[in-house]
Amino acid sequence: MPFNPHTAEDVREMLAAIGAADIESLFDEIPSGLRSGTLASVPQALSEMEIGRLMSERAATDAPRLNFVGAGAYEHHIPAAVWAIVTRGEFYSAYTPYQAEASQGTLQLIYEFQSMMTSLTGMAASNASLYDGATALAEACLMAVRANRKSQSRRILIPVAANPRYRQVVNVICGNQKVVTELVPYDPATGQTTVAGLDQYAGEDITALVIQQPNFFGTLEAVDALTDKAHAAGMLVIAVVNPTSLAILKPPGEWGERGADIVCGEGQPLGVPLSSGGPYFGFMTTRMDYVRQMPGRIVGRTIDLEGKPGYSLTLQAREQHIRRSKATSNICTNQGLLVTAATIYLSLLGPRGLAQVAGTCMQRTAELVEALTAIPGVDLLFDGPRYNEAVLRLDRPVQGVLEVLAGQGVIGGYDLSRFYPSLGNALLVCATETRSKADIDNYSRAMANVLKSAASA
Repeated sequence: MPFNPHTAEDVREMLAAIGAADIESLFDEIPSGLRSGTLASVPQALSEMEIGRLMSERAATDAPRLNFVGAGAYEHHIPAAVWAIVTRGEFYSAYTPYQAEASQGTLQLIYEFQSMMTSLTGMAASNASLYDGATALAEACLMAVRANRKSQSRRILIPVAANPRYRQVVNVICGNQKVVTELVPYDPATGQTTVAGLDQYAGEDITALVIQQPNFFGTLEAVDALTDKAHAAGMLVIAVVNPTSLAILKPPGEWGERGADIVCGEGQPLGVPLSSGGPYFGFMTTRMDYVRQMPGRIVGRTIDLEGKPGYSLTLQAREQHIRRSKATSNICTNQGLLVTAATIYLSLLGPRGLAQVAGTCMQRTAELVEALTAIPGVDLLFDGPRYNEAVLRLDRPVQGVLEVLAGQGVIGGYDLSRFYPSLGNALLVCATETRSKADIDNYSRAMANVLKSAASA
């Protein structure tokens, strides 16, 4: 908790020095109609001891539990060195590196991040991050509209099996800019987006197709066939990827004959804790053909007059730097602290370490599915190939089961009924490298007891 040393006398002296009668007079330029008035709903001030206890109690409600939820945010082991370095003053308090001569360390770090993301995704250029995965996809859709000059429709195809939260964000951001999103169905047997689902758009003007790999169900899509079909129809391909999975899966730059055109996703798996939902960061990479349509900033490396390497912001096509009407975006940003964590995380793990994490995730998910489907009343819903998530069908409503499990210290998964009611009692479960065999055994025993007790009740 920060210590504020100013006494009432200190405050009076400071106000007198600047000629202000009181603190309220510092805000006299704000019209009275815009002021909140009394803060009736704000409780009385607490002492340092009381507020410390209150915060400790609130933190305890977020105590670690046995977590089997994924759905776009993943619990991975983060080496202690990552945040020990990130929280050093040089990084923790660094501002946007506008002045290259004073920001070489920050600029180099962002450059290294961009290099790592292009290597992971198999693309030519990366920006310096976006808000999060959902807004990164929205930005990618807007970018596709600008980049695909042969298309005038502003129509984007998004699979039903893509993250429903991402779809909501795309509709809010892009819908207000006259971009239309249309849904592509999935195969109820495999959970994969159907390539044949694109046939209904044959001969029509479609700007881009979104492909999420793995999709929201954890299922691996037929990315080569989808990419080639989209390109043959004149669409750009937007890939939404889990960056950890790219250590073992084909990078989007190699999908089909030509590869994806734009790649984006959520960077949280790369050294960022779950943190009760944020802050996270989004990433984006693209072909060199479309680099000037990419939102955000790009850090470049050059050589100075003495032959020494140097770094600077080389592309800043956002509204802070150019006329709003010509800006590629007015919401993009660089989540610098989280990008720093991701860069250090990737540096520490290296390609082999990241591949080991990804491979262990797949192994743990297979063990989880095997253990849970051995319980009467639990079945595997899709038989398609998967990464670190799977969809199970229970013989009763999922929400009640999850509530009982939570009371036993197990966060059992994600209830799909809100976004996918047609799946029935469907539960999305996830296992990463942080889950041990003992964890999976504990979960399966808890699930078996819940279903058994409910059946006998």
